[in-house]
Amino acid sequence: MSAGMEIGLFTFGEVTRSPTGEEVSPAVRLREFIELARIADDAGLDVFGVGEHHRRDFAISSPAVVLAAIAESTSRIRLTSAVTVLSTSDPVRVYEDFSTLDLISRGRAEITAGRGAYVESFPLYGFDLGDYDDLFEEKLELFVRINRNERVTWSGRFRPPLRAAGVYPRAWEGEIPVWIAVGGTPESAARAGRHGLGVYFAILSQPERFVDLAAIYRRSGRENAVAHEDLRVGVTSHFFVDETSQGARDAFYPYYSRYIGENMPHARGVPLARDAFEDWASPHGALFCGSPQEIVDKILWEYELLGHTRFLAQVGLGGLPFKETARSIELLASEVLPVVRRATQTN
Repeated sequence: MSAGMEIGLFTFGEVTRSPTGEEVSPAVRLREFIELARIADDAGLDVFGVGEHHRRDFAISSPAVVLAAIAESTSRIRLTSAVTVLSTSDPVRVYEDFSTLDLISRGRAEITAGRGAYVESFPLYGFDLGDYDDLFEEKLELFVRINRNERVTWSGRFRPPLRAAGVYPRAWEGEIPVWIAVGGTPESAARAGRHGLGVYFAILSQPERFVDLAAIYRRSGRENAVAHEDLRVGVTSHFFVDETSQGARDAFYPYYSRYIGENMPHARGVPLARDAFEDWASPHGALFCGSPQEIVDKILWEYELLGHTRFLAQVGLGGLPFKETARSIELLASEVLPVVRRATQTN
């Protein structure tokens, strides 16, 4: 029997303003993320992830370093990037960083690779945005080889070749689990299936549109002889839970409205209107904001659509205070996780 769906958290590491309008420093935010991970670990959640950005308004540019600090404050929760911008990174260095994290955490490291929804790392590291897709395809192939083989012979366009090169230290046991973050393109879903990697669907619009992508992913895996158990589907969504539906929406709306206005290109700097927020938080909308029962119902509804085995909630959006974020995490663990896990156990 499977243990049921895994539920976890992630943050992009926004440097946000306090309720009084003061900017919270990166140092304070980093300590908050470590404490939130400890709370999640103590509460029994399965995964904690941190993103990678290279901008003034984000505190995390090096996920492996932050996760190593978290590893020392936790004992069982799995630790992942969310995401590592593999297109502008050296796969050798990325493997070394995460295998080191894996040893520090005694086998709890994972990596989520992506092309990057934000593109500031391309000019920062001297890469051409015109190579956006080719960079990711080539570097993913190299990373997968390094992860699966102690010595690698390889050549490509974007870095010097490797000739029977050993990459060390090796992971705690076997391979580091690798997931691919997919925003919504069939090509990305097929690529993840072809490589036999897990896939995360970042559901920021109608969940139904990801049904076809999940089918493409699984079909690609089967066509490339990937074992069924290696085809792992995860879902990521914006999240806040409170004791009551109205309480959750009233508490979260001011912060989430600002977050959308400041971070989503389509918003053009305009905060999200309340009627749009309510629509997004509706039973079949993309936003997870409501009472514990509403969160359970929405997770299980999406499970019927997608058959996913992992749900990651993006927390702390828009400067939501630490106390409210911590309380939301505790409710997710105590009121949502047990119900979802029982409902998704399989023989």
